[in-house]
Amino acid sequence: MIRTGTAGWSYPDWEGVVYPRHKGSNFHPLRHLARYIECVEVNSTFYAHPGREVVAGWSRVLAGRPNFLLTAKLHRDFTHAEALGADAQTSATAFLAALDPIVSTGRLRALLAQFPVAFQYGASELRRLSRLHGLFQSVPLILELRHASWFEPPALSAIRGLGCSLAHIDLPTAWNHPPTWFPAVGRLGYLRLHGRNKSAWFDARAGRDQKYDYLYDDAELGDIATRATRISKEHDETFVITNNHFTGKALVNALQLIARLRGQPTLAPAELVRAYPELQKCTRHEGQQELF
Repeated sequence: MIRTGTAGWSYPDWEGVVYPRHKGSNFHPLRHLARYIECVEVNSTFYAHPGREVVAGWSRVLAGRPNFLLTAKLHRDFTHAEALGADAQTSATAFLAALDPIVSTGRLRALLAQFPVAFQYGASELRRLSRLHGLFQSVPLILELRHASWFEPPALSAIRGLGCSLAHIDLPTAWNHPPTWFPAVGRLGYLRLHGRNKSAWFDARAGRDQKYDYLYDDAELGDIATRATRISKEHDETFVITNNHFTGKALVNALQLIARLRGQPTLAPAELVRAYPELQKCTRHEGQQELF
């Protein structure tokens, strides 16, 4: 099975594009997205440790969508700090306890450990991954490793031995970036789409929004759908996560991929279709079929 969704949901530039400008008192962005896509990767947990009540709130707003799943990024202290500190066990225990409302219900399918490209294959780095796996062994762990050194046979074998899954990623090409294909590692398939905005990606002056400001075209989406299908044949379950978030492009491409993979039009927010008319070819909207 392939599940397609976005990375995160809290972006100011999604207002009036992904989300309606005029919202009812019961509106919640996560509930809104769950009408249209199949999963969401929680990315707020990368920037701040989650609060249990906030997480319980996510569980409540998704109560009517039992098949909608979540993954969540590990906090950057676990992946971007120079080393795991002595308090790593305490932090991991607290992190998992906060996520328990979506872990205990089966809503949270995996944790994503995203490392920077500077994190290269080596003995100390493997020890760090091993320790990380031990800290979070109660939830499937997916590694996003951005340096090509991790995709040679010795490194792949070591990761496979840890029992982690290894994410496929799509991002601007570079000599030290991962290959587009590698042998299956782990039970879960994971494909993250960061866009291909090469000029901004390698520009130290570019901000986050600039780096992820990219809309995949039809030909690129065809290749990605083929890649996702191939990944799914090697794994029990596969997630495709669009992280090209700026001005709703992540949701545009997620919906286009869902329609391609299902072979039929899929539901879309009317606001998004007005902003991106190309969605008319592959989506529909309840009560507003005249748009299509």
